[in-house]
Parts: sequence; structure tokens; C-alpha cells
Amino acid sequence: MTNQRKPRGPYRKSAERREQILQAAYEAIDEYGERASLQDIADRVGVTQPALTYYFPTRDELLLAVLERRDVLGKASAGGVGDGRSMIDNMVASTRHTTDHPGLAKLYVTLSAAATDPESPAHDYFTERYWGLAGEVTQDFEESQRTGVIRADEPADHLARALLAVLDGLQIQWMHDPTVDIAAIAETFTRMLAPPAGSGQDTQPAD
Repeated sequence: MTNQRKPRGPYRKSAERREQILQAAYEAIDEYGERASLQDIADRVGVTQPALTYYFPTRDELLLAVLERRDVLGKASAGGVGDGRSMIDNMVASTRHTTDHPGLAKLYVTLSAAATDPESPAHDYFTERYWGLAGEVTQDFEESQRTGVIRADEPADHLARALLAVLDGLQIQWMHDPTVDIAAIAETFTRMLAPPAGSGQDTQPAD
């Protein structure tokens, strides 16, 4: 049986350089938002701006890679399946992560709006992201309805989409007014998902 070896030589160095550039872009955008320049990113890594295009041929590819990293770190911050918290708890925690990184939040909002155009380089990313998130939350809500944690008189997929819409909308409001405590408001919304008083959670999910 052949042992699997780690990349060596040029391949390993190339992967490490790409990671350095991505991390530098993440930090620059976290600090300056979409206004972060390629030159600033290159300076942080110690390479020329043209060298960036070897790893990320276009600015759009680099920005999308930064958003993907934001998703990964946001989920890690929120927690995951099996940690004893529900999807609701994790989404609220993810919202708190958002407020800690305003530059990245601004990039997300800007690109998500532009991505409604099918010709946008970010169109597929956001389409798949919303589809995936909606599916994950719907599954969690269906289980929560079965166990009586949330109301069962509305379709789980509708409640899931409503939660995602609220979180996105709150993010935009927070960008206009940073004093808005979007995590606390998100918690208020999730409490509205509780079963109606006196229902005994004997109502079946709506068709």
C-alpha cells in the first residue's frame, strides 16, 4: 500500500503562497472593505501585484475566495452539528461574528446585490449558498417541529427562508446604523418561532 505524501517542492510552496495571499486579502478587506486594493494585498504578502494574478487571475475570483473563507470561519465561530446547539443558536452566533468583521460584511452585501444579475461572476456562488443554507435550516426546523421546539403550523422551508431574509436584512440595516444590535434582534425573531401559546404543538405543519 503506497503511503500518501504531502506536496513537496514547488507545489507546496505554491499552495503556501496562495494561502498567504488569501489570508492577506481577508485581512485587508476585513479592515477596508471592498476598497482594499490589490496593491495593499500584494504589499502585505511581499509580492508584486502582477504576481497575484498567477494565483487569482481576476479580482472577482479573489473576492469570492475571501467570502468562502468568511463562510468557513463564520460557521466555525457559530459551532456545528453535534455541539448541543440548534441551527437557530448557530445562526445568531454567526450574526455576532458578522458584527466583528464589518469590512467583510460590506463586501458580502455589495456582491450579493450585484449577484442577482445572472452575468455576475458571483451569481453561482450566491445561488448555491442560499440553496445550501435554506436546505440546512429547513432540515433543522423540520426536526425542531417534530420535537416541539418551534411552531409546526407553518412550513419549515418557509420559516427557514424567513430567517435567512431577516438576517440578511438586519445586516444591511446594521451597515447603515452600527448601533442596531442585530444579534439581539435575531434572537427576538427566533423566539417568534416558538409554538403558539396553548397550541400544545398538536398542529400539523402546513402544506
